Amino acid sequence: MVRINIEATWHFTSETSPHSMRVILGILREVKSTGTLATAAEHTGMSYRHAWNLVDQWSAFFGEPLVERRRGKGTQLTALGNKLVWAEQHLKARLGPQLHNIAQELEMELASLLPDVPPRVRIHASHGFAISKLSDFLAREPKADIDVRYMTNQASLESLRAQECELAAIHLPHGELRKRAAADCKRWLDPSVYCVLGFVTRAMGLFVKRGNPLGITGIQSLVGTGISFVNRDIGSGTRLLFEQLLAQGKINSDGITGYQNVELTHAAVAAHVARGMADTGFGVEAAAIEFDLDFVHVITEDYFFLCRSNILNSGPVERLREIISGTEYRRAINALPGYAVSDAGVVKTVKKFFRENS
Repeated sequence: MVRINIEATWHFTSETSPHSMRVILGILREVKSTGTLATAAEHTGMSYRHAWNLVDQWSAFFGEPLVERRRGKGTQLTALGNKLVWAEQHLKARLGPQLHNIAQELEMELASLLPDVPPRVRIHASHGFAISKLSDFLAREPKADIDVRYMTNQASLESLRAQECELAAIHLPHGELRKRAAADCKRWLDPSVYCVLGFVTRAMGLFVKRGNPLGITGIQSLVGTGISFVNRDIGSGTRLLFEQLLAQGKINSDGITGYQNVELTHAAVAAHVARGMADTGFGVEAAAIEFDLDFVHVITEDYFFLCRSNILNSGPVERLREIISGTEYRRAINALPGYAVSDAGVVKTVKKFFRENS
């Protein structure tokens, strides 16, 4: 099956713009992560001289330098260089899941017109770092016959019930909130139809600027203090979890500045905070680290798959279980801050899983 990848690109409309932004942004990203232009050039597959020429051309275009060399400290991005890298990260955070879904839809449409293309197992899941990493692994295997679509936690469950997907990835919090959340999920799950596949755990909390200058210690810190907050979209599992935490603490959302402002992914929330457009937001730790933020842990949750039992022994699902239980995937997950593999690929009955979690 042919795989489709759609990426967001941006450019300046001025006729004096020297090259595609993609090339210079690749160099700037590497300079930011490595601290030297020589290493950045090597990682992007070009000569040191060519890299400097590109930096000089784009600096001339903007009328401001993009990098600066400091004796004994290598090469660093200027404020403008950092802003360009941030803009690219924010663009991908906002549009990445939507473009992924469009690509998957096109793949399915093409598959319907091609001969001898087997039906694909459909996974519907809220966007997150572990599921995105899984998509990367599946993309390496054109014969995996698995289609991953990003949608809210609730929409994933509704898709599973409507037989619009075979697996739905959902999450349950640890601690006092777990019993009610498990009961809400369990009440419509027919044990003869569904089973559970273990996947990962992830740390959830508040994104704050480096050093936590406002002294945010938890959700209570947001109430009546003027600290600005950026929320997740209505219907997302992260938004629901945050609302449950507010209810648990008897906190009125009206007292949180910016509660009505939303972003669509964990990374977009983190980018919003990193840009200074809000003081804090709620999401996974990995997003905070990606955008050079500090993280205030609030709660941990399990992220797992609900699967239709009649496809459990199908080739695609068996391959899925092999991937998420394998050493390479475990290593990739353990490299994500706040994530850990948890019974990945282990099958449990609905009764057993929810008995353990009620």
